[in-house]
Amino acid sequence: MTRSKKLVRTSSDQWIAGVCGGIARYLGVDPTVVRLAFVVLTVLGLGSMIVVYLVAWLLMPKDA
Repeated sequence: MTRSKKLVRTSSDQWIAGVCGGIARYLGVDPTVVRLAFVVLTVLGLGSMIVVYLVAWLLMPKDA
């Protein structure tokens, strides 16, 4: 029986709320890549990714 992956905020790999760390763990990539992508998208999108981050913070459950 395989265990399904869940998208959760990490408590072990977090800078602010663990959203980028959780996304990185879910995708199987380095958290630094996700964080850099988030910063670039925030700058290019004139800050709209900040709203996405806040929504993800509210909706993603924290890992156990």
